[in-house]
Amino acid sequence: MKHSGSSLLLGALAASAATLLDAATLQVGPGQPYAKPCAAIAAASNGDTILIDAAGNYAGDVCAWSKNGLSLIGVNGRPHIDAAGQSAQGKAIWVIAGNDTLIDNIELSGCQVPDQNGAGIRQEGANLTVRRAYFHDNENGILAGNNAASTITIEYSEFAHNGYGDGYSHNLYINHVAALVFRWNWSHDAVVGHLLKTRALRNEILYNRLTGEAGATASYELSMPSGGLSFVIGNFIEQPSTSQNGAVLDYLSEPATANPDTRLFVVNNTFVNDRGNGTFLQIGSAVTTPALARNNIFHGPGTLSSRADTVLDHNLSGVDPLFVDAAHYDYRLVAGSPAIDVGVAPGNGAGESLTPLFVYLHPTASGVRIQSGAIDIGAWEWTSDLIFANGFE
Repeated sequence: MKHSGSSLLLGALAASAATLLDAATLQVGPGQPYAKPCAAIAAASNGDTILIDAAGNYAGDVCAWSKNGLSLIGVNGRPHIDAAGQSAQGKAIWVIAGNDTLIDNIELSGCQVPDQNGAGIRQEGANLTVRRAYFHDNENGILAGNNAASTITIEYSEFAHNGYGDGYSHNLYINHVAALVFRWNWSHDAVVGHLLKTRALRNEILYNRLTGEAGATASYELSMPSGGLSFVIGNFIEQPSTSQNGAVLDYLSEPATANPDTRLFVVNNTFVNDRGNGTFLQIGSAVTTPALARNNIFHGPGTLSSRADTVLDHNLSGVDPLFVDAAHYDYRLVAGSPAIDVGVAPGNGAGESLTPLFVYLHPTASGVRIQSGAIDIGAWEWTSDLIFANGFE
């Protein structure tokens, strides 16, 4: 049977409208119908919204669910759910088997489990969006299992002090999913593990602050051990002197798990190595298309790339970039920086624009990247009218 495009569209709109009409909003917190988030989750139906008041005490309130389309949103501040020695299914504070989940403005901490893989969120369903969240002192911040139908989007969020200390648990660990979109986040101080580890088929790592920070024990700052079509654009990435591993960005280090596409584009980032030695771009031998590194600052000692065929184009290394306040991780440029107006048009990669459109503003905020003259090298454009407040606007 042949269907017209208009009838299919009308059917989809009708189904969407019906879902919206059926959706309910459930209130959680002191004096609300539900005292704890998990009670509201148990009562919710597909597509419902759960508003969690920050005034509540939710320690030890852990659960798992398979309902689809739930939105869990913190209100009146950011509600905090500490595991307090509990876990759902021995896995996490929240184990999400449902699809199309939104988590907004929630703090999840303290999950520890017998297999040392306890997470703030264990994602098992398809499609997760996390915004304005804070994951800390778990064995993993977010641990996402294999799901070829899943896109995971994480924005404006902070990850800190996650990891058991064995090198197998991380601030974030995203397994084989269709896509990871990671932007305007701050990941720092992982315990031995990585600041971000992803095996996604497609990775968009855009405008983040990935900083190991002084005294920390994190290993890789950014690890993509299975490769994947990967865009690393507009980030600032710092390796501390105490890092467990000399490589800053790791790509396709585990060829046995390789994704079909092994193209890597590293454009307009600021890399800082505070370690005595190392490698900025550690790229596996199984990569068949040379990686592109364009308009990046590579500051500090170390080899720029482990692969001689990496296309190194208009990068800055071996000279002082003149940062605003490197001791406090403000790597924006000051007047007279050799990185100003000397970049090249980023161009396209895999048929997509590589031009950075935004910048990271601390903490976990975004701004528009305004270009004057030729593009500057690094994660920010220098302008003469910045107003500094403790390093950032």
